[in-house]
Amino acid sequence: MLLTIDCGNTNTVFSIWDGTEFLCTLRTSTHHSRTADAYFTWYSTLVKHYGLDLDITDVIISSTVPRVVFNLRVFADRFFGCRPLVVGRPECLLPHAPRVDQGTQVGPDRLVNAAGAYDRHGGNLIVVDFGTATTFDVVDHDGAYVGGVIAPGVNLSLEALHMAAAALPHVDIAKPQKVVGTNTVECIQSGVFWGYTGLVREICDRIKGERDCNMKVIATGGLAPLFQQHSDLFDTFEDDLTMHGLTVIHDYNKTKGGTA
Repeated sequence: MLLTIDCGNTNTVFSIWDGTEFLCTLRTSTHHSRTADAYFTWYSTLVKHYGLDLDITDVIISSTVPRVVFNLRVFADRFFGCRPLVVGRPECLLPHAPRVDQGTQVGPDRLVNAAGAYDRHGGNLIVVDFGTATTFDVVDHDGAYVGGVIAPGVNLSLEALHMAAAALPHVDIAKPQKVVGTNTVECIQSGVFWGYTGLVREICDRIKGERDCNMKVIATGGLAPLFQQHSDLFDTFEDDLTMHGLTVIHDYNKTKGGTA
């Protein structure tokens, strides 16, 4: 059984894959100082809560936070007796090598999203990931990641607005009922929601124009369902795209004889 781990700047997600489906998904906040023992205590408590009897044989990790990888590797080795695959390391093979400027390090999450999206939808894709940053990943016709765009994340923008303007409250992002707000909260929500709607639409249109081909737009990430309400922005929403991408990369390494 495979344990997939996606460590982002804000949250770390563990999903258990039995070869056919994800049996459960566990989420915790990302902390640099969390030890392997602390991970296992949290993990084993929740697995027991779900009543699952699991035999983890393989682990694969994608992390945008390099400092946590060591403890996650120790966690896999100590409690499951396996050496985990870590996306971005030389020993972890990719189904399609990225085509970017020489010396550029592509974020593991973007490589994983590209692998998962291509496996499900084929090539010529734009993957919009609403995480700490809002990223746009361009997947070529053959599945290669060929670049993208990075913009500040929605919650990051809200937090910056609140911190820089003392008189403005911190608000939860929501789709406003109308564009013109009649109170401060509505004004902020409208600016953020419609501002990011315009950002996504403009960037996707410019990517399509630059590449001069039909492209499918895939949305993923925590706030994607909110923006999916503006339905013409995306062709589809994939809640588990990153975790699926991890299973694709793991299977590829097994098939090609990579370390797993």
